[in-house]
This record gives sequence, C-alpha cells and structure tokens, in this order.
Amino acid sequence: MKVMTTKSKNSESFYIAKSYINNQGKSTSKIIRKLGTLAELSEMLHTDRDGVMAWAREQAKIETDKYKQETEDAVVMIPFHSNRLMDYSRKKLFEGGYLFLQSIYYGLKMDSVCRKIKYHHKYQFDLNAILSDLIYTRILEPSSKASSFKAAGNFLETPSYELHDVYRALSILAEEMDFIQAEAYKNSFFFGSRNDAVLYYDCSNYYFEIEQEDGDRRYGKGKDHKPNPIIQMGLFTDGDGIPLAFSLFPGNQNEQKSLKPLETKILQQFGHQKFIYCSDAGLASEENRAFNHMGQRAFIVTQSIKKLPAEDREWALSRTGFKRLDDDAPVDITQLTEEDKQGLFYKDEPYTTKKLHQRLIITYSPKYAAYQKAVRAEQIARAEKLISGGSVKRQSKNPNDPARFVNKIAATKDGEKAEIHYYLDMDKIAQEEKYDGLYAVCTDLLDDDVADILKVSEGRWQIEDCFRTMKTEFDARPVYLSREERIRAHFLICFLALLHFRLLQRELKNHYTTEQLLRALKGIKFADIEEQGFQPVYERREITDALHEACGFRTDYQFITKRKMKEIQKKSKRR
Repeated sequence: MKVMTTKSKNSESFYIAKSYINNQGKSTSKIIRKLGTLAELSEMLHTDRDGVMAWAREQAKIETDKYKQETEDAVVMIPFHSNRLMDYSRKKLFEGGYLFLQSIYYGLKMDSVCRKIKYHHKYQFDLNAILSDLIYTRILEPSSKASSFKAAGNFLETPSYELHDVYRALSILAEEMDFIQAEAYKNSFFFGSRNDAVLYYDCSNYYFEIEQEDGDRRYGKGKDHKPNPIIQMGLFTDGDGIPLAFSLFPGNQNEQKSLKPLETKILQQFGHQKFIYCSDAGLASEENRAFNHMGQRAFIVTQSIKKLPAEDREWALSRTGFKRLDDDAPVDITQLTEEDKQGLFYKDEPYTTKKLHQRLIITYSPKYAAYQKAVRAEQIARAEKLISGGSVKRQSKNPNDPARFVNKIAATKDGEKAEIHYYLDMDKIAQEEKYDGLYAVCTDLLDDDVADILKVSEGRWQIEDCFRTMKTEFDARPVYLSREERIRAHFLICFLALLHFRLLQRELKNHYTTEQLLRALKGIKFADIEEQGFQPVYERREITDALHEACGFRTDYQFITKRKMKEIQKKSKRR
C-alpha cells in the first residue's frame, strides 16, 4: 500500500492506494481508502502537511499489514473444469530444492564475487545467474553443461541467459578460479567460525572419455583402474570436512609434489598461517613434513610401519610397552579381557630422521585386528579355491588380491624341469598377521596429548567422504569436456557445489547423511495451480522442517500464492 495525493484549485486530498497488475499485464493501482483533505486532516491532527503525510504513511502501513493477514489466512478458491483441456506446452511442475542452496549461495556473497569479476572482464551475460544455476544443478541433477541448462529451466526462477552464454562463462570462471576460492573461504565465515586449526589434505583422480593424452590429461595410476587419461585434484578441507581449496595437476605427476603450490596459495592468498597439516602416508613425504614444520604450522600424518627403519619397525611390531589410551595404564595386549577388547592402546617414542625430530605413535585396536583377521580368512579361502581349481592368475598390484597368498614351485630336487605346483604360502600369511590391529602416526607435536593427536588423525575420513560425494553423488567423472579452461571450470563448479552442500549440512539442527539431504532437496517440488499459485507436492518431514528453520523461510504451506512465492525467493537471497 502507498499514499497518493491529488490536488485541485482549492484543496489537496490524501488516499491509500494498492498497486496491481491488470489483465493486460500492465501495472496500475486502485483506491483502497480515502483519508480526507489536507485542511480536514490538519485540523483533526493539529499538525502541518509533513505531519499529515507521516500519519497517512502510518495508516498505509496498517492497511498493508491488514491485507497481508487477510490474504495469508484466506481460503483460496480455484475453479477447475472437467471438460476443459490443458493448455499446450504449459509447465506444471517446478523444482524447489534449489531455494535452500540459494540461501547458502547468497550467504557466501557469491553474487558480490561475480560483480567483482565483471570489473576485470567485458561480457554481457549474467555470470551470477549462470554460476548459481551450475552449482544447483551439479547437486540436484548432475549432468553435462547443456543438460544443466535444460534442468535449470525447471526451477521456479528460470534462466535469463542462453546456452552459449554458459560456455563463455566457463572461460571466465577458469581464469578467476583462485580468486573465487579465496573469496569463498573469506565469506564462509559469515556462517560462523571454521575449524581451520586442522587442515586435511588428500588427492584423487578423474578419468576422461578419451584415448589420447592431451594437456594435463595424462596416463597415470587411476583409482578407477580404467585405461583412460586422468587429471588429478588436490583438496584441502578444514577439521569439519568443509572444503577450503583445491588445485589440479597432470595425471602422471607424483601427487606428493602437489602439496606445496596449493598450501603456499593458502598461506599467501587466504592469509591463513597457523594450522596442523594432516594427511595419509602417501602425502607425508619427508619433504612435505619438513615444509609443514615451518612457521606456525605442524603436522600429524599416518606412517607406514613396513617402511620404518628395521629397528623402529621391530619396536612397532613388538607386543610389549602398550598403555590404555583412556588412563595410560600399562597393558599386556596379548592378555586382554573382554572389556579391554573394546578399547584402544598405544605406545610412543622419539623418531628422528635426517631433517626432523618427530614422535612415532603406534596404536593397537583389538576390534580392528579381529576385522583384519576375518577379512584375511575369506581371502585365504579364496586362495585355496584358486589352487584347487588350478586357475591361479598372475597376482595384481591390488593389496587385497587373494593370489598374494599363493606361491609356486617348478623344479625337482635335482633341479630338472618339472610341472608347476601351487601351494598356500603360510610364511606370507604369518608375516601379514604381525601387522593386525596396528596403526602408526607421526607428528612434530612432541608434547601434545596422544588422544588429541589420534582424534585429529581419525578425522581424515571426512576428506575421503568429500571425494566420494563429488565422484558418486555429483558425477564429477567421467569428464567429457576437452578445452583446458572448461575442464578447470568444471572442477571449480564441483568444488563450489561441495562447499555449498557441506555448509547447508552443517546449518541443519540435526545431523543428516549426504544421501538423506540429497533425497530431501531433490524431492521438493511445486505444482502450478491454474496460474493462481503453487501447491507443494512433497512430504513434510523432520528434515524439511530443519531446512526451513536453517534457511529462514517456509515452503510447506498448503497453498502458496504467487506473491508469497516471490517473497520466499527474495528471502532465499538474503542472509
């Protein structure tokens, strides 16, 4: 509602008017209430024109609140005709799960980031609309860029750009990849503090549907064991598993060399100087440990017991010297009670290498030992089956291949040529049994509590879950793009999608798994009811209540008018 005035030769009149769109699609207004002339109102209120205008605006606000209350509580009557056909090509069902991701997108101020990027480039398309839709569709309906453009057409707010704009935007996003990551990290603090005192680092690779190497797409040891060129991604997450930064490097490069460039970027561009670096043994080379021993940084990394020097390895495999983690009481792990078999035990000693003075912690878990023994028993049974069937193949590099327990003899006592005989290698089995239940961690935190150190190390599962989500849920592989800049933009979008999803997950009151949250977001749909408004066509549950509470708006009314839906869309873009 708004205040309108009309003037004649002798007087000025005040009205309250309401704006609306007429049948021709044009904006107009109608008088809701006449307040009186200036002379009448001045005499009644004992004030001048400014005072009358202030009073009139207050009355307009009262009318507005009254109208909202009436429309929100009103029963909506919509006529349906059983003999009237539907209109051609009229969309009836819309996706609404993106609204909750949109709340995160604008909370990260990604629209502001896009405006900053525009200062350095000349383009006419809406980068903000393109980037946001690419992130939403990567989570809700991951597919090619062309299919993502089509999927975004099912949102309540349809694209205001063309498909060719999407491909042009990819080049801009690739060029600004480092800037976008730095800004996203800085703006993520609008959602509260981040657990960036600990940073987890890991690498994974992604294959391409091509046969020839090109650029960074190189033949390497792919984790999918596919004969395709791959590209590798290095990823940092914070202590809560929320993505912080990533980099790409060639598929044939040693992943240990990927750490320094990305960590240097975090130190310089992100302004983050003090943290504990945590990784698995594959990314814990002596050089990487020394790099994270500098400045205000420290490291906690896993250590391969098999690669320890002989003297340290012998000490690690010895069953003596262990203490209970809970109370540091000495324990004989060969004589554990049933209650103790549920606990965790450790021993530690100084561990000095050429460059560093470290601390080596060995843990023993009876539950983990029992699990390893059970798995190996099944593998031994499979190995015996291979021997009895005579179908022993060449052992692969897979450490879980049952053929590793099979050995062969192919000579007589006199050294003559003989038939090959396969047998179960009991020495190999006994050698593996020595490592059951044991786990090693190295750190330069020489005085910290062992329980705190192990807790940090155990958190590495979170970064592994990030890669699993990107590959499995967000379909980051295989990659069909061919231009280098578009490939970089593809992984930037996957990274940002993961960041948005993890932040939304953290905002929820209760913990929900990745699968539960994805299912809820994908299920939120709205039916257009005769262009009068929308009806939610999803099941209201605890998780949908949690989403609404976290994002500050509700979409689970029995009926939502068009005006109300526009208000919801506006709320999803404010934080």
